[in-house]
Amino acid sequence: MTRFWLLLSSLALSIFIAGNALAQQPAKAELKVGFVPGPYIDEFKAGVEPELKKKGYTVRYFEFSTGLEANNAVFKGDIDANVMQHTVFLNSYNERQKTDLVGIVHVPTPPMGLYSKKHALDTPIKAGSTVAVPNDPVNLQRALWVLRDLGLVEIRDSKPVDVTELDVIKNPGGIKIVPLESAQAPRALDDVDFAAIQGNFAIYSGLKLTNAFALEKMTTPYVNVVAVKRDNADSPWAQDIVLAYKSPTFKNAILSDRFYDGFTLPDYLQ
Repeated sequence: MTRFWLLLSSLALSIFIAGNALAQQPAKAELKVGFVPGPYIDEFKAGVEPELKKKGYTVRYFEFSTGLEANNAVFKGDIDANVMQHTVFLNSYNERQKTDLVGIVHVPTPPMGLYSKKHALDTPIKAGSTVAVPNDPVNLQRALWVLRDLGLVEIRDSKPVDVTELDVIKNPGGIKIVPLESAQAPRALDDVDFAAIQGNFAIYSGLKLTNAFALEKMTTPYVNVVAVKRDNADSPWAQDIVLAYKSPTFKNAILSDRFYDGFTLPDYLQ
């Protein structure tokens, strides 16, 4: 009888240990996360991946040249999530592509800025200056807002997905607007007087926020997000990504590094 109870106890212990080990397994063994050039992959590696590893995940990184490629990869299931876009761009993508991606958490984001290699800071922007701007409607609108806030142009109110250069209704100084693919803007600084450059591309190319002639007044819809398919938004692995961003580990990684000075921070870091 004693031997029977010993065997029974041993079996119960084995089941408990096995069940406990199973409970500690991550909801998804490998997370595939995509990025475009910019600071977001470094943020993730510094403060998010360590938290995910504690829960047993491994992270596989994918880098894309454009946001469209990164979004297509999420939608097709080639990757689980991406970190590279704001909600307005995401909604525009969904509207045009008939997709269902959603943001699950905001991330620290550098604002768009107006930069120049040809003109010193604090010098006036002269009439007839050439200004490179993003050629996609959503980010073109942001660039035009920067020029508007500097008193250089007036623009009509339009839906972000419909904005074009024709929405400039007053341009008293004859500013020449040059639309370019966003990633090309830093290189255009050799050829134009100024360029309105998205924060991620500015950072990636070595530009500093403190050297911008002007920075956009960034509001919440333009703070970048982690994007996933809608059906995955409440999944355990997606919520573990959210918790990792909101962890003390991530907060310390961002707030202790002067590199992130000038970034717009989500509410959970303020």
